[in-house]
Amino acid sequence: MATNDFLPINGTDYVEFYVGNAKQAAHFYQTAFGFQPLAYAGLETGLTDRTSYVLQQGKIRFILTSALIPGSDIGEHVKQHGDGVKVVALWVDDARKSFEETTKRGAKPYQHPITDKDENGEVVLSGIHTYGETVHIFVERKNYTGVFLPGYVKWEPEYRPSDVGLKYVDHMVGNVDWGQMNTWTEFYAKVMGFNQLISFDDNDISTEYTALMSKVMSNNNGYIKFPINEPAKGKKKSQIEEYIDYYRGSGVQHVAMATDNIMITVGELRKRGVEFLTVPDTYYETVSERVGLIDEDLKTLQKLGVLIDRDDEGYLLQLFTKPVEDRPTVFYEIIQRKGAKSFGKGNFKALFESIEREQARRGTL
Repeated sequence: MATNDFLPINGTDYVEFYVGNAKQAAHFYQTAFGFQPLAYAGLETGLTDRTSYVLQQGKIRFILTSALIPGSDIGEHVKQHGDGVKVVALWVDDARKSFEETTKRGAKPYQHPITDKDENGEVVLSGIHTYGETVHIFVERKNYTGVFLPGYVKWEPEYRPSDVGLKYVDHMVGNVDWGQMNTWTEFYAKVMGFNQLISFDDNDISTEYTALMSKVMSNNNGYIKFPINEPAKGKKKSQIEEYIDYYRGSGVQHVAMATDNIMITVGELRKRGVEFLTVPDTYYETVSERVGLIDEDLKTLQKLGVLIDRDDEGYLLQLFTKPVEDRPTVFYEIIQRKGAKSFGKGNFKALFESIEREQARRGTL
Protein backbone atom coordinates (compact mmCIF):
# COMPACT_ATOMS: atom_id res chain seq x y z
CA MET A 1 0.00 0.00 0.00
CA ALA A 2 1.17 3.51 -0.76
CA THR A 3 2.69 5.21 2.28
CA ASN A 4 0.82 8.46 1.53
CA ASP A 5 -2.60 6.79 1.71
CA PHE A 6 -4.54 9.31 3.80
CA LEU A 7 -7.67 7.10 3.81
CA PRO A 8 -6.65 3.48 4.51
CA ILE A 9 -9.69 1.18 4.16
CA ASN A 10 -9.80 -2.43 5.36
CA GLY A 11 -12.83 -3.42 3.29
CA THR A 12 -16.59 -3.00 2.96
CA ASP A 13 -18.12 -3.03 6.45
CA TYR A 14 -21.77 -3.22 5.45
CA VAL A 15 -24.30 -2.08 2.85
CA GLU A 16 -27.55 -0.62 4.21
CA PHE A 17 -30.73 -0.66 2.17
CA TYR A 18 -33.75 1.49 3.02
CA VAL A 19 -36.73 -0.73 2.19
CA GLY A 20 -40.52 -0.68 2.45
CA ASN A 21 -40.74 -3.78 4.65
CA ALA A 22 -37.53 -4.95 6.32
CA LYS A 23 -39.02 -8.13 7.76
CA GLN A 24 -40.16 -9.35 4.35
CA ALA A 25 -36.95 -8.20 2.62
CA ALA A 26 -34.89 -10.12 5.20
CA HIS A 27 -36.91 -13.26 4.45
CA PHE A 28 -36.20 -12.79 0.73
CA TYR A 29 -32.43 -12.39 1.19
CA GLN A 30 -32.33 -15.43 3.48
CA THR A 31 -34.44 -17.61 1.19
CA ALA A 32 -33.26 -16.52 -2.26
CA PHE A 33 -29.63 -15.51 -1.65
CA GLY A 34 -28.68 -17.61 1.37
CA PHE A 35 -27.85 -14.76 3.74
CA GLN A 36 -27.59 -15.74 7.41
CA PRO A 37 -29.37 -13.89 10.24
CA LEU A 38 -26.96 -11.83 12.35
CA ALA A 39 -28.49 -8.95 14.30
CA TYR A 40 -31.69 -6.98 14.86
CA ALA A 41 -32.75 -3.57 16.12
CA GLY A 42 -36.31 -2.32 16.48
CA LEU A 43 -39.11 -1.72 18.98
CA GLU A 44 -37.85 -4.56 21.18
CA THR A 45 -34.43 -2.88 21.48
CA GLY A 46 -35.81 0.57 22.23
CA LEU A 47 -35.99 2.03 18.71
CA THR A 48 -39.25 3.82 17.94
CA ASP A 49 -38.63 5.15 14.43
CA ARG A 50 -37.16 2.22 12.48
CA THR A 51 -36.48 -1.51 12.32
CA SER A 52 -33.25 -3.05 11.01
CA TYR A 53 -32.35 -6.65 10.19
CA VAL A 54 -28.67 -7.50 9.60
CA LEU A 55 -27.74 -10.47 7.41
CA GLN A 56 -24.32 -11.88 6.63
CA GLN A 57 -22.74 -14.29 4.15
CA GLY A 58 -18.98 -14.67 4.10
CA LYS A 59 -17.68 -11.12 4.62
CA ILE A 60 -20.80 -9.53 3.08
CA ARG A 61 -23.12 -7.74 5.53
CA PHE A 62 -26.46 -6.22 4.47
CA ILE A 63 -28.67 -4.10 6.73
CA LEU A 64 -32.32 -3.87 5.72
CA THR A 65 -33.98 -0.88 7.40
CA SER A 66 -37.63 0.24 7.34
CA ALA A 67 -39.38 3.28 8.81
CA LEU A 68 -41.87 2.82 11.64
CA ILE A 69 -43.24 6.35 11.34
CA PRO A 70 -44.44 8.33 8.31
CA GLY A 71 -42.47 11.30 7.06
CA SER A 72 -39.09 10.07 8.31
CA ASP A 73 -35.93 10.26 6.19
CA ILE A 74 -36.13 6.48 5.72
CA GLY A 75 -39.76 6.56 4.61
CA GLU A 76 -39.15 9.49 2.27
CA HIS A 77 -36.14 7.70 0.75
CA VAL A 78 -38.26 4.64 -0.04
CA LYS A 79 -41.09 6.81 -1.37
CA GLN A 80 -38.68 8.56 -3.73
CA HIS A 81 -36.36 5.72 -4.78
CA GLY A 82 -38.10 2.46 -3.94
CA ASP A 83 -35.98 -0.05 -2.05
CA GLY A 84 -32.37 1.02 -2.53
CA VAL A 85 -28.90 1.44 -1.07
CA LYS A 86 -28.54 4.35 1.37
CA VAL A 87 -25.21 3.53 3.04
CA VAL A 88 -22.00 2.01 1.71
CA ALA A 89 -20.06 1.59 4.96
CA LEU A 90 -16.27 1.35 4.90
CA TRP A 91 -14.25 -0.41 7.61
CA VAL A 92 -11.41 1.82 8.79
CA ASP A 93 -8.94 1.93 11.67
CA ASP A 94 -9.67 5.58 12.51
CA ALA A 95 -13.14 6.97 11.76
CA ARG A 96 -12.29 10.44 13.12
CA LYS A 97 -9.23 10.80 10.90
CA SER A 98 -11.18 9.42 7.91
CA PHE A 99 -13.81 12.12 8.46
CA GLU A 100 -11.22 14.90 8.87
CA GLU A 101 -9.19 13.87 5.81
CA THR A 102 -12.22 13.65 3.51
CA THR A 103 -14.10 16.73 4.72
CA LYS A 104 -11.01 18.95 4.53
CA ARG A 105 -10.70 17.85 0.89
CA GLY A 106 -14.26 18.91 0.14
CA ALA A 107 -16.58 16.11 1.24
CA LYS A 108 -19.94 17.26 2.61
CA PRO A 109 -20.38 15.94 6.17
CA TYR A 110 -23.22 13.47 6.73
CA GLN A 111 -22.39 12.41 10.28
CA HIS A 112 -19.80 14.03 12.50
CA PRO A 113 -17.78 11.44 14.47
CA ILE A 114 -19.73 9.80 17.29
CA THR A 115 -18.80 7.03 19.72
CA ASP A 116 -21.44 4.34 20.38
CA LYS A 117 -20.88 2.16 23.44
CA ASP A 118 -22.39 -0.87 25.09
CA GLU A 119 -21.16 -3.72 27.31
CA ASN A 120 -19.15 -5.11 24.36
CA GLY A 121 -17.02 -2.01 23.87
CA GLU A 122 -17.26 0.97 21.58
CA VAL A 123 -17.54 1.82 17.88
CA VAL A 124 -16.66 5.16 16.29
CA LEU A 125 -18.81 6.18 13.30
CA SER A 126 -18.60 9.14 10.92
CA GLY A 127 -19.97 9.80 7.46
CA ILE A 128 -19.89 11.83 4.24
CA HIS A 129 -22.28 12.41 1.34
CA THR A 130 -21.57 11.02 -2.14
CA TYR A 131 -23.64 10.85 -5.35
CA GLY A 132 -27.43 11.19 -5.12
CA GLU A 133 -28.59 10.41 -1.57
CA THR A 134 -25.94 7.72 -1.10
CA VAL A 135 -23.55 8.14 1.84
CA HIS A 136 -20.35 6.54 3.10
CA ILE A 137 -20.16 5.70 6.80
CA PHE A 138 -16.67 5.12 8.22
CA VAL A 139 -16.79 2.35 10.82
CA GLU A 140 -14.02 1.93 13.42
CA ARG A 141 -14.67 -1.25 15.37
CA LYS A 142 -11.26 -2.30 16.75
CA ASN A 143 -12.51 -1.81 20.34
CA TYR A 144 -15.77 -3.72 19.86
CA THR A 145 -16.59 -7.41 20.37
CA GLY A 146 -20.39 -7.38 19.99
CA VAL A 147 -22.47 -9.11 17.34
CA PHE A 148 -22.62 -6.08 15.02
CA LEU A 149 -22.91 -2.55 16.43
CA PRO A 150 -24.13 -1.09 19.74
CA GLY A 151 -27.93 -1.01 19.77
CA TYR A 152 -28.26 -4.33 17.96
CA VAL A 153 -29.04 -7.69 19.54
CA LYS A 154 -28.31 -11.13 18.15
CA TRP A 155 -31.02 -12.26 15.74
CA GLU A 156 -31.63 -16.00 16.04
CA PRO A 157 -34.70 -17.13 14.09
CA GLU A 158 -35.51 -20.80 13.64
CA TYR A 159 -35.64 -20.31 9.86
CA ARG A 160 -32.12 -20.66 8.48
CA PRO A 161 -31.71 -21.71 4.86
CA SER A 162 -28.12 -22.61 3.96
CA ASP A 163 -25.78 -20.12 2.30
CA VAL A 164 -24.92 -20.28 -1.42
CA GLY A 165 -21.17 -19.65 -1.22
CA LEU A 166 -21.02 -15.86 -1.54
CA LYS A 167 -17.74 -14.57 -0.04
CA TYR A 168 -17.23 -10.77 -0.22
CA VAL A 169 -18.20 -7.61 -2.10
CA ASP A 170 -16.04 -7.50 -5.25
CA HIS A 171 -17.23 -4.07 -6.41
CA MET A 172 -20.24 -1.74 -6.26
CA VAL A 173 -21.47 0.25 -9.25
CA GLY A 174 -22.93 3.76 -9.06
CA ASN A 175 -25.18 5.19 -11.78
CA VAL A 176 -24.99 8.99 -12.05
CA ASP A 177 -26.89 11.46 -14.20
CA TRP A 178 -25.87 12.96 -17.55
CA GLY A 179 -22.43 14.60 -17.43
CA GLN A 180 -21.79 13.61 -13.80
CA MET A 181 -19.30 10.72 -14.22
CA ASN A 182 -16.19 12.91 -14.21
CA THR A 183 -17.52 14.96 -11.27
CA TRP A 184 -17.77 11.85 -9.13
CA THR A 185 -14.61 10.11 -10.33
CA GLU A 186 -12.77 13.35 -9.45
CA PHE A 187 -14.51 13.29 -6.04
CA TYR A 188 -13.19 9.79 -5.35
CA ALA A 189 -9.71 10.78 -6.56
CA LYS A 190 -9.42 14.08 -4.70
CA VAL A 191 -11.55 13.51 -1.59
CA MET A 192 -10.83 9.82 -0.95
CA GLY A 193 -7.47 9.28 -2.68
CA PHE A 194 -8.78 6.63 -5.09
CA ASN A 195 -7.06 5.82 -8.39
CA GLN A 196 -8.70 5.24 -11.76
CA LEU A 197 -8.23 1.60 -12.76
CA ILE A 198 -9.92 1.64 -16.13
CA SER A 199 -12.37 3.59 -18.25
CA PHE A 200 -14.91 2.60 -20.89
CA ASP A 201 -16.51 4.98 -23.34
CA ASP A 202 -19.49 4.62 -25.62
CA ASN A 203 -17.33 2.86 -28.21
CA ASP A 204 -16.63 0.11 -25.66
CA ILE A 205 -20.10 -0.10 -24.15
CA SER A 206 -22.67 0.30 -26.87
CA THR A 207 -25.18 -1.65 -28.90
CA GLU A 208 -27.27 -0.70 -31.89
CA TYR A 209 -29.59 1.24 -29.60
CA THR A 210 -27.95 2.32 -26.36
CA ALA A 211 -24.62 3.35 -24.87
CA LEU A 212 -23.00 4.32 -21.59
CA MET A 213 -19.67 5.48 -20.22
CA SER A 214 -17.92 4.14 -17.14
CA LYS A 215 -14.80 4.72 -15.05
CA VAL A 216 -13.61 2.37 -12.33
CA MET A 217 -12.20 3.95 -9.15
CA SER A 218 -10.26 1.92 -6.59
CA ASN A 219 -8.66 2.63 -3.23
CA ASN A 220 -4.93 2.00 -2.77
CA ASN A 221 -5.10 -1.62 -1.60
CA GLY A 222 -7.76 -2.52 -4.18
CA TYR A 223 -10.25 -3.74 -1.57
CA ILE A 224 -12.79 -1.09 -2.62
CA LYS A 225 -13.71 -0.74 -6.30
CA PHE A 226 -16.42 1.66 -7.46
CA PRO A 227 -17.26 1.78 -11.17
CA ILE A 228 -19.18 5.00 -11.94
CA ASN A 229 -21.55 4.92 -14.94
CA GLU A 230 -23.30 7.70 -16.80
CA PRO A 231 -25.58 7.51 -19.85
CA ALA A 232 -24.31 8.24 -23.36
CA LYS A 233 -26.37 9.28 -26.35
CA GLY A 234 -27.98 6.40 -28.26
CA LYS A 235 -30.99 5.80 -30.47
CA LYS A 236 -33.07 4.64 -27.51
CA LYS A 237 -33.11 4.87 -23.72
CA SER A 238 -30.13 3.15 -22.09
CA GLN A 239 -30.28 1.03 -18.95
CA ILE A 240 -28.61 3.90 -17.06
CA GLU A 241 -31.31 6.35 -18.12
CA GLU A 242 -33.98 3.80 -17.17
CA TYR A 243 -32.38 3.38 -13.75
CA ILE A 244 -32.15 7.15 -13.17
CA ASP A 245 -35.76 7.64 -14.28
CA TYR A 246 -37.12 5.00 -11.90
CA TYR A 247 -34.69 5.57 -9.03
CA ARG A 248 -35.36 9.30 -9.37
CA GLY A 249 -31.69 10.20 -9.48
CA SER A 250 -28.20 8.81 -8.96
CA GLY A 251 -27.67 5.72 -6.83
CA VAL A 252 -26.08 2.28 -6.43
CA GLN A 253 -26.98 0.17 -9.46
CA HIS A 254 -25.58 -3.19 -8.43
CA VAL A 255 -23.48 -5.01 -5.87
CA ALA A 256 -21.05 -7.60 -7.29
CA MET A 257 -20.58 -10.52 -4.90
CA ALA A 258 -17.69 -12.97 -5.27
CA THR A 259 -17.81 -16.74 -5.09
CA ASP A 260 -15.15 -19.47 -5.28
CA ASN A 261 -17.43 -21.69 -7.37
CA ILE A 262 -19.86 -19.86 -9.61
CA MET A 263 -21.45 -23.06 -10.89
CA ILE A 264 -22.49 -24.20 -7.41
CA THR A 265 -23.56 -20.68 -6.38
CA VAL A 266 -25.60 -19.91 -9.51
CA GLY A 267 -27.10 -23.40 -9.59
CA GLU A 268 -28.32 -22.93 -6.03
CA LEU A 269 -29.58 -19.38 -6.67
CA ARG A 270 -31.57 -20.57 -9.69
CA LYS A 271 -33.14 -23.35 -7.59
CA ARG A 272 -34.23 -20.70 -5.08
CA GLY A 273 -35.98 -18.62 -7.71
CA VAL A 274 -33.37 -15.91 -8.42
CA GLU A 275 -33.86 -14.73 -12.00
CA PHE A 276 -30.86 -13.97 -14.20
CA LEU A 277 -30.37 -12.18 -17.48
CA THR A 278 -29.96 -14.55 -20.42
CA VAL A 279 -27.70 -14.36 -23.46
CA PRO A 280 -28.39 -16.21 -26.74
CA ASP A 281 -26.81 -19.63 -27.25
CA THR A 282 -24.79 -18.07 -30.09
CA TYR A 283 -22.70 -16.33 -27.39
CA TYR A 284 -21.18 -19.72 -26.50
CA GLU A 285 -20.36 -20.64 -30.11
CA THR A 286 -17.49 -18.12 -30.22
CA VAL A 287 -16.57 -17.70 -26.56
CA SER A 288 -13.77 -20.30 -26.66
CA GLU A 289 -12.00 -18.43 -29.47
CA ARG A 290 -12.12 -15.29 -27.37
CA VAL A 291 -11.15 -16.62 -23.91
CA GLY A 292 -9.11 -19.75 -24.69
CA LEU A 293 -8.81 -22.68 -22.29
CA ILE A 294 -10.71 -22.57 -19.01
CA ASP A 295 -10.98 -25.04 -16.13
CA GLU A 296 -14.79 -25.23 -16.20
CA ASP A 297 -17.01 -27.27 -18.51
CA LEU A 298 -18.39 -24.92 -21.16
CA LYS A 299 -21.65 -26.85 -21.56
CA THR A 300 -22.38 -26.50 -17.84
CA LEU A 301 -21.61 -22.78 -17.96
CA GLN A 302 -23.92 -22.44 -20.96
CA LYS A 303 -26.72 -24.29 -19.15
CA LEU A 304 -26.35 -21.90 -16.21
CA GLY A 305 -25.98 -18.85 -18.50
CA VAL A 306 -22.58 -17.83 -17.05
CA LEU A 307 -20.50 -15.33 -19.06
CA ILE A 308 -16.71 -15.64 -19.48
CA ASP A 309 -14.05 -13.02 -20.19
CA ARG A 310 -10.25 -12.92 -20.14
CA ASP A 311 -7.64 -10.22 -19.54
CA ASP A 312 -3.82 -10.26 -19.32
CA GLU A 313 -3.87 -11.82 -15.85
CA GLY A 314 -6.46 -14.55 -16.21
CA TYR A 315 -10.17 -14.95 -16.74
CA LEU A 316 -13.41 -14.31 -14.90
CA LEU A 317 -16.88 -15.84 -14.80
CA GLN A 318 -19.88 -13.60 -14.17
CA LEU A 319 -23.66 -13.49 -14.23
CA PHE A 320 -26.18 -10.72 -13.53
CA THR A 321 -29.57 -11.03 -11.90
CA LYS A 322 -32.64 -9.26 -13.17
CA PRO A 323 -33.68 -6.30 -10.96
CA VAL A 324 -34.78 -7.53 -7.53
CA GLU A 325 -37.26 -4.68 -7.00
CA ASP A 326 -40.49 -3.80 -8.79
CA ARG A 327 -38.73 -0.76 -10.19
CA PRO A 328 -36.01 -1.63 -12.74
CA THR A 329 -33.23 -0.44 -10.44
CA VAL A 330 -31.09 -2.56 -8.08
CA PHE A 331 -29.66 -5.90 -9.23
CA TYR A 332 -26.72 -8.19 -8.35
CA GLU A 333 -23.70 -9.61 -10.08
CA ILE A 334 -22.20 -12.97 -9.16
CA ILE A 335 -18.50 -13.10 -10.06
CA GLN A 336 -15.66 -15.61 -9.81
CA ARG A 337 -12.18 -14.38 -10.63
CA LYS A 338 -9.60 -16.82 -11.95
CA GLY A 339 -6.77 -14.29 -11.97
CA ALA A 340 -8.54 -11.58 -14.00
CA LYS A 341 -8.60 -8.10 -12.48
CA SER A 342 -10.97 -6.60 -15.09
CA PHE A 343 -14.76 -6.28 -15.26
CA GLY A 344 -15.88 -8.37 -18.23
CA LYS A 345 -15.49 -5.89 -21.08
CA GLY A 346 -15.79 -8.69 -23.64
CA ASN A 347 -19.26 -9.51 -22.30
CA PHE A 348 -20.65 -5.99 -22.40
CA LYS A 349 -22.33 -6.18 -25.80
CA ALA A 350 -24.07 -9.51 -25.14
CA LEU A 351 -25.02 -8.38 -21.65
CA PHE A 352 -26.46 -5.04 -22.73
CA GLU A 353 -28.42 -6.60 -25.57
CA SER A 354 -29.92 -8.92 -22.94
CA ILE A 355 -30.82 -5.92 -20.78
CA GLU A 356 -32.37 -4.22 -23.82
CA ARG A 357 -34.59 -7.26 -24.41
CA GLU A 358 -35.83 -6.88 -20.83
CA GLN A 359 -36.31 -3.13 -21.32
CA ALA A 360 -38.35 -3.81 -24.47
CA ARG A 361 -40.59 -6.16 -22.46
CA ARG A 362 -41.07 -3.40 -19.88
CA GLY A 363 -41.77 -0.83 -22.61
CA THR A 364 -38.95 1.46 -21.40
CA LEU A 365 -36.38 1.09 -24.20
